[in-house]
Order: sequence, then C-alpha cells, then structure tokens
Amino acid sequence: MKKMNPLVRQIMVAMVLGVAVGWACHAWAADAAAAKDIARYFGIVTDIFLRMIKMIVAPLVFATLVAGVASMGDVKMVGRVGTKALTWFVTASLVSLGLGLVTVNLVQPGAGLGLPLPDAGSSTGLKTSALNLADFITQVFPTSIAQAMASNAILQILVFSLFFGFAIAAMPRDATATTTRFVDELVSIMLKLTDFVMKFAPLGVFAAIASIITTQGLGVLWTYGKFIGGFYAGLALLWLLMVLAGTLVLGPTAMKQLLRLLREPVLVAFSTASSESAYPKMLEQLERFGVRRRIASFVLPLGYSFNLDGSMMYQAFAAIFVAQAFGIEMSLTAQVTMLLVLMVSSKGIAGVPRASLVVVAAVLPMFGLPEAGLLLIMGIDQFLDMGRTATNVIGNGIATAIVAKWEGKASTAEDEAEAAEPAPQAAPALGAQPLAG
Repeated sequence: MKKMNPLVRQIMVAMVLGVAVGWACHAWAADAAAAKDIARYFGIVTDIFLRMIKMIVAPLVFATLVAGVASMGDVKMVGRVGTKALTWFVTASLVSLGLGLVTVNLVQPGAGLGLPLPDAGSSTGLKTSALNLADFITQVFPTSIAQAMASNAILQILVFSLFFGFAIAAMPRDATATTTRFVDELVSIMLKLTDFVMKFAPLGVFAAIASIITTQGLGVLWTYGKFIGGFYAGLALLWLLMVLAGTLVLGPTAMKQLLRLLREPVLVAFSTASSESAYPKMLEQLERFGVRRRIASFVLPLGYSFNLDGSMMYQAFAAIFVAQAFGIEMSLTAQVTMLLVLMVSSKGIAGVPRASLVVVAAVLPMFGLPEAGLLLIMGIDQFLDMGRTATNVIGNGIATAIVAKWEGKASTAEDEAEAAEPAPQAAPALGAQPLAG
C-alpha cells in the first residue's frame, strides 16, 4: 500500500485542527460580533494564500495553453478536442442538474423547515443584472489581455491564448523559435512556482476552516441538517456516477490512480471553497497521470467555465428548495424548464464570487419564486460551496483524462502495466503508448 502524500496528510491534519480551533474560538467569543472579529484574523492568512494562488493562475493558464496549441500546430485538432470536451461538459451538466432535481424532490428539505420565512420582497444583495446571453458572448472576447489577467478571467485568457498559439503555429518554426522556447520555459517556471506556493496550503486550509467554524459554529449544521445532508448525499451520488463513467472509459486501475492523484487538489478546493486554488496542482497531477500537457492545458481552462458539475447540482437544489420553503407548487415541466435556463445562465458568470447564488437569484423571479428565499441558505452557503467546489474540481479532472483518452493521447493503466511491469510504484505514463482499441 502506497504511503499518503505528505502534503495531503498535512492538509487533512490542518482541516481537523481548523475545526477544533474554530469550535473553541466560537465557544469563547462573547457574541457574534466578537466571533467575526476573531475570524477576521484567520481570514488574513486565508486571503494571503488565495492571493498567492491567484497570482500564478493567469500566467500559468496562458503559458500552458499557448505551449499546447503551438505544439498541436493544427486548427482541426484543437476543434476536435474542443468538440469532445464540450460534448462531455454539456452531458455532465445535464446529469448534474437532473440529479439535483431528483434529490431535492426526494429529500424535500424545504418542506416543514421550521424557520421564519423572510419577506418575499427582501433583497439578497446579489448583483444579477449582468446575467444575459448577449453580454456573455461579447465578454468572452477580452478588450485587454492585461485586464483579463488582472481579473483572472479564465475564459478571456483562453480565447487570447488560442489566438496567440495559432499565430505561433502559423508562422515558420525558425521565426518563432525564441518565443516558443520562452513559453516552454515559462511553463516550467510557473509549475515550479506552483510547488512553492502549495507549501503554504496547509496553513491556508487551517485558517479557512477555523474562520468558518468560528463565525458559524457547529450548531448551524444541526439546524440545516436536512438541507446540507440532502445536498451532500446528492453530491455523493454525482461523484459515484462520475467515477463509474471514468472507470468505463479509463479502466479501473487508471481510475484509482487518477483519484489518488486528484486527492490533493480536491482537498485544497474543498477546504478553501476556491476552484482557483486547485487549478495549478490539478494541472500538475494530470500530467503525472499521463495526460499530455497540450490536452490538459486546453481542456482544463475550458472546464473551469463550462463544466461546473457541483455548481449545477447546487443551483437545481437551491431553486427547488426555495419553492418548497414558500409552499409554491411547481410542475415537472416548470422544473425541467428551470433547469435548462439555469444551465444556459450559469455559463456567463464563471469567476463571479458566489456565482451559483447569483445565477439562482437571477432565475427565481422568472418562475414566480421569491429571490428572498436565498436568504434562508446564504448563512450556510460556505459549507455548501466547499462541497460543490470540490465536485467541480474532480469533475474537471475526470473530464480532462477522458478527453485525453478519446483523443488517443493517453493509454490505460492496464496497457501500461504490460509494458512496465517491473515498476509498480511509478505513476502510469498514460501518454507513452497508443490507446488500445
């Protein structure tokens, strides 16, 4: 049995310590204001860690994408990979929304809630005016790459990087040799910088968990136990479906290896409720798994905008929960229509803080549901955000590995075992041999 990665072990210990310290601070604080004041000091550490992550995401996405597209040198290949990725993303989104719909109707977390309902006209304070398809299509294209990088607008960086990579590929090799070498070296430097930043992950995780528990306490988990338990049960089913799909495509041995490698970025995403914090390490782990950099660096950023499985499930769960809490009956047709609207709307707000809540708040009035219903769950949203963020991360990891397999840029662990039997402890080099079949 392989030993646990030291960083994974440190992160798990940090999470346990964060719960213990947060619980002690919550019990010691005189009132809610004092608890928030204590949590603010933990927040300083968390903010520093997340800022370090954000400072490396944009250049890492740019460098890896440009290097990947330039090395492909074929517009048709990029289109083929993109089509396969988007096909998976749309399918996964529909499954996630559908599973959320089924789960929330079975669990009925909003029925008999036992909490005072907010006034239907109350405002949630969430900005929803930018949610429309026209703005989304326009804003995909950056007016300034510097501005896109400053705001970590992954989709805009992706578009610019694609054009930049295509331009390099379209020019003679000797004319772009210096630029190509620079980009390749930049990738190596950013990955090394990622290793440095990730050494601070346990500290950032400890502070994030301690801050949440200090402010909210553990009692809130009992009050909203049915809602939280139902949502996480739905996520567990979604994880099971994703793992089964990955096993069917990659094979059981490769799937186990992938889950082992993704454990670290998933833990970071769960504890910080930030997908960005997991991106650099996930890219590195996918390469260790054997996914070619040119595939991983293209599919992963695309997934961060279009493949948010956990967020999709949450949106369906939260929207129907509001209807149940206010006793508003919704027909199956209305519920399915809402899911389709949620799916389209969610593509335009990737990277927005509390993006899932923003989408739900914008869609609820379209179906005669009070936006104020979200006030019932905004207080526990951090606990829910942790689960949906971790699900987004593992969903993108599995999707990238599957697209790589479909593209023929990886081989299964079973294929590799036949060629490298004397080295059982090495990670399966999925790109070393062509795919079987």
